[in-house]
Amino acid sequence: MTPAQSRAARGLISMTQTGLAQAANLGQSTVIDFERERRIVSADAIAAIREALEQAGVEFIAENGGGAGVRLRKA
Repeated sequence: MTPAQSRAARGLISMTQTGLAQAANLGQSTVIDFERERRIVSADAIAAIREALEQAGVEFIAENGGGAGVRLRKA
């Protein structure tokens, strides 16, 4: 998951960085730093962010020649 995917995913579900940090059980600064690419965030933190977004209904699309992306999971 890339920082851009995280930002896009939050936009799809109208989730704030604070809300994502709470859902992922991380500090808000970790989410902000990851999404702004301020510092390298641990693999465990990235996994927690991704899991929180997936639980909220986001599906991650792998790089497939057209670029990595996100979409909402079908209900």
